[in-house]
Amino acid sequence: MSSSELCLERPLFGGAITSAFPQRFQDASNIRQVPDHQEVFVDPSRDESLIFELLDFKSDVGDNGSASWFLQDLAREQDAEAFKLIDQSQVIEAPGLSFRNIPAVVTSAVGEMAISKGRQGREAQNLVRVYVANLRLKGVETDVLVTAYEPILINPLSESANAVGSGLAVPASQSGILPMCDVIKHAVSTFRVNDWSLFGSSA
Repeated sequence: MSSSELCLERPLFGGAITSAFPQRFQDASNIRQVPDHQEVFVDPSRDESLIFELLDFKSDVGDNGSASWFLQDLAREQDAEAFKLIDQSQVIEAPGLSFRNIPAVVTSAVGEMAISKGRQGREAQNLVRVYVANLRLKGVETDVLVTAYEPILINPLSESANAVGSGLAVPASQSGILPMCDVIKHAVSTFRVNDWSLFGSSA
């Protein structure tokens, strides 16, 4: 890695989970309301974000391509336009995340979409690359989603333009920082459950 950026282990959900990612990502709950089942971290200077989300296990979604399913669901939820799936991974076993010998698996997907911030309309859409990793913790009937947002093109009408400027985003490699594709890989590979009781009665 050409980046010398330091990744720090961070407590998530009161320390029940830990994951390591760059220090430049700040806890968004200091700035705004974040739902209990989410942990949201942002780098305001680049308008990049990293989100950890705990969802009830979606038994009707097969492991193969599960991350792509969640990515498309995300695009629908955010009223995205011009969605395209760029890449998706095979199903990989995650031995460190099995519970009571019930294996856990991970899939990932990458897509691009045009989305507006908050309540802004379609005329203010940014082109964003979105990385999703789905950690399927079957032993505790939970789908964990790790999502990374990386703006590619900032619309001058978007509120993001005030913070980071409009036009093509400056590539991470030029700024000497870890690109989002590596940020999410690192966050997923260091993802640990320290307290399984977080997942309620099934644990």
